[in-house]
Amino acid sequence: MNLTDPHNRPEPHQNGGQVSYRVLLVEDDPMVQEVNRQFVERVDGFRIIGTASNGADGLSMTRELLPDLLILDVFMPMMDGMNTLTAIRAEGLQVDVIVISAANDKQTIQHMLQNGAIDYIIKPFKFERVQQALEQFRSKKQSLQAIQNISQQQLDYLLFGHTSPGEPVISPAPASPSIQAAGLAASEELPKGLQAITLKQIVQFLSVCSTPLSAEEVAEGVGIARVTARRYLDYLEKHGQVRLDLQYGVGRPVNKYILNGK
Repeated sequence: MNLTDPHNRPEPHQNGGQVSYRVLLVEDDPMVQEVNRQFVERVDGFRIIGTASNGADGLSMTRELLPDLLILDVFMPMMDGMNTLTAIRAEGLQVDVIVISAANDKQTIQHMLQNGAIDYIIKPFKFERVQQALEQFRSKKQSLQAIQNISQQQLDYLLFGHTSPGEPVISPAPASPSIQAAGLAASEELPKGLQAITLKQIVQFLSVCSTPLSAEEVAEGVGIARVTARRYLDYLEKHGQVRLDLQYGVGRPVNKYILNGK
């Protein structure tokens, strides 16, 4: 395999049915780099595949490792983050970039955003802000992988989290690991083996899909195994959140699911 070919990206790793996105950290301050590592590893679905302490090494490792996500500082020796990102785009390396930097001037922020940074976090920062950035990256990535032709409503949700100004697609779920993630009874806990964050992702994915989907289609969209998706969908059907649409064709009928109210 030609590691410098931006199209030869390794598939995201699956661990127990959950997709794990590959992250490269580029930060010259060892203490901040360690904080970044710990924060990333606290969010489900992400794993660190390498670290670099300057932009030149970061660019080289991006070519070699082809990460899914690059977390990039701006002020670094040898090559700063602005030149690093410019070089990444010039070489056509297909990697999403989240900037974490003390640089808060308009020119730097504008440069990074114009060169394709998907988020910009100003130091000092809290875990919750990094978590938000990672979860937004994951949600958009999974949804785009599952949808071939995107409607304006779906695109608005992916970009802004709502379908029209001020209208959320789905109410934000509490951080509690309970059934509230799917809008069900707050007093009912999830069965063993089901995770609130995955349940929320499935509900969010279904909320932007206007037609019934099979367990396989949901699995591809959310980035989990088909058997795992089936367990969550069966649970949602049991609790009245989705309805089952049995579709007949050649061979065996296919179970398809759609959110109630659609």
